[in-house]
Amino acid sequence: MRTIIDLPEYNLSELAKLCAKEGISRAEAIRRAVDAYLSKHRPSDEDDAFGMWRDRDIDGLEYQNRLRSEWPE
Repeated sequence: MRTIIDLPEYNLSELAKLCAKEGISRAEAIRRAVDAYLSKHRPSDEDDAFGMWRDRDIDGLEYQNRLRSEWPE
């Protein structure tokens, strides 16, 4: 997919040097940079679950034990 981005001139000149050194296109360098950024800043599944009981009136372990007490032995 194509997209348009605006970069300052000093970024473009440094990017051109890097691309020449690595033997890659500007598009490839930007793809790699975006991949690196996303892998570093992507929230983990743990972040989605952390604090999910914060607004509940019952302790999570107590709730779990109550549910399990309904199971037949």
